[in-house]
Formats: sequence, structure tokens, C-alpha cells
Amino acid sequence: MSKATKHLRRILLYTLIIAVCLATNLPLLSMLGTAFKPSGEVMANTSLFTGNPSLENFTKVAQKTSFPRAIANTCIIALFVVGFCVVFASMAGFSVSRARGKIFSGFTMLLLILQMIPGILVMIPLFSTLRALKLVDTHISLVLIYISTNLPFGILTMKGFFDSIPTDLDEAAMIDGASPYQTYWKIIFPTALPGMISVAVYTLMSVWNEFAIANIFIQSSELQTLSVGLRQFQLQTTTDWGAMSAAATLACIPAFLFLIIAQKYLISGMTSGAVKG
Repeated sequence: MSKATKHLRRILLYTLIIAVCLATNLPLLSMLGTAFKPSGEVMANTSLFTGNPSLENFTKVAQKTSFPRAIANTCIIALFVVGFCVVFASMAGFSVSRARGKIFSGFTMLLLILQMIPGILVMIPLFSTLRALKLVDTHISLVLIYISTNLPFGILTMKGFFDSIPTDLDEAAMIDGASPYQTYWKIIFPTALPGMISVAVYTLMSVWNEFAIANIFIQSSELQTLSVGLRQFQLQTTTDWGAMSAAATLACIPAFLFLIIAQKYLISGMTSGAVKG
């Protein structure tokens, strides 16, 4: 095969990749384009981007709606849920990975079974229980539910990651006189950082995009999360597409920044946790 043919094939391949990427991200590009359109062009201008970009929609969202509060509420809830799941999933995953016996094997099977149960099946008894505890319409209810739904997956993920870490590290630390507590925090914990980042990213995306639970358990507008807060731009007879696009753009920024920071650990954690030994 000649160099010209190889060069042509490479150009065609890259062109195809770019076309697929553009087609896949077309909704995102449309959201960005609509967010920067003046209110008079949102419905009148059918082009993807406007020639007169404006921050009018962002100003409206920031000053005339409660959506910034919804973003703050989501950040607070996500911080508690992610922190709890990462810490406890790492400790539980380490215990399940290193321990042997029917009890721990049964616990692992229980986690798999919990992952297969549709959440909607337990929504009514869960609502009744939280209402009896006077936790409905509070952030505590969302934190408890999000932790219970994300923790099993986090434990399974961390177990797979710890299975890939040789037990020689544990034994060497114990020979040097380290206690199990010191072995975990000083030896295993730093080694498992990529796996923890993977759990953190998954948990954050789950909390950040969740709608059904937040819509059921939160009624007060000042306690709404961002996924529920986006509904305020859907009016009775129409939808404020400019403001909604601006709000959706703002909602993507924190999660996008977190992914950029964590991306170098994410691939390592996903691949290491998927292979044993």
C-alpha cells in the first residue's frame, strides 16, 4: 500500500470520527447556541449559533429565577453523598476483598441482588417511612436515598479494584509492625486512589442527573435540586428555551470541571478495577 493511499485512508478516518463526534454532540452544541442567542432570536433564528451572542439568558437565570439556589443545593447534597460513598465503599470493599468465608461471599451476592431491584418498587414504602420520620421535603431524605442507591455499586467497584492489588503489600506492612488500620490508611488507601476517583465520578453523575427521587421527596422550591429546577422554565403553554438552555449550560459546568480534574485517575481506576490479579 502506497504512502498516498495510507494518507488518504487516514484523512477519511479522521473525517468520519469528526463527523460522528459532531453528530453525537449536536444536542450539546444546540444548547450552547440557544443559550447565547438574544431572546428575539431563540425561535426566529434557526441557525445553530447566532451572529450576535448575548448573555441575556444567563442574566435572566441568575437574577430572576431560583436556579442558582438549585445548583447550590445539588452541590451540597452531592458533596455529602460522594464523600460518604467514597470513604465507606473503600473500607467495605477492602474488607470484602481481603476476607474469606461464606458470610462475605453472601454479602457480595446481596450487593448484586440489590443492584437488580428497580428503585421504583420501593418508592411507596420508602416515602411512607420517611414521612413517618418527618424527613420528607428535606435534603436529609435525598442524602439517605442517594447513599443507599449508590453505595452497593461503589463497594463492588472497590472490591474489584482491591482484588487487583496483591496481598503482598498487606503482608509486608504487617511484618513491619503495622496494624490493620495503619495498613489500610498508609499503604492501601493511597494505592486505591484511582478506584476511589471512579466511584466518586459515578456517584456524582448519578446524583447530579437524578430527577425522579428529588421530584417526589422535595416539594419546597427553595430545596429543589437542579434537575427539578429546570422545570420552572416550562410554562403552562410554552417553554422559555433560551433561559432553559442557559440554565442547562450552567448546570453542566461544575460536573464538567470535576471530570476534567479527575480524568487522569478515571481510566486507571476503571481498568484496574475490572481485572483481577
